[in-house]
Amino acid sequence: MTSINRRDFGIAVVATMLLPVVTARSEEAADPLAVHIDNFVFQPAQLTVKVGQTVTWTNRDDIPHTVVCPGKFRSKTMDTDGTFAFTFTAAGEYKYFCSLHPHMTGIVKVE
Repeated sequence: MTSINRRDFGIAVVATMLLPVVTARSEEAADPLAVHIDNFVFQPAQLTVKVGQTVTWTNRDDIPHTVVCPGKFRSKTMDTDGTFAFTFTAAGEYKYFCSLHPHMTGIVKVE
């Protein structure tokens, strides 16, 4: 029969409880220029970036979506986990929407 030291058990429990929090924070820090599509919503709905930065949209829904800013950019239809990236080379306000679900809208402000 194996015995577990109380100290080792306590460390294992604390490590297990903290691991998801640490992982979530490192993911956020790794890509602050990300927009996620989830439950028919762009999150964040408004994002501010600097000229020359690239924003990546990721579809987390189980329904296809697009990202369209008329006259500026247009993604292909993205299935689940599909991505689209665009590098902003000029300052301005870029209003975009999903062409399949026009009620879905967002804005990227470029400084």
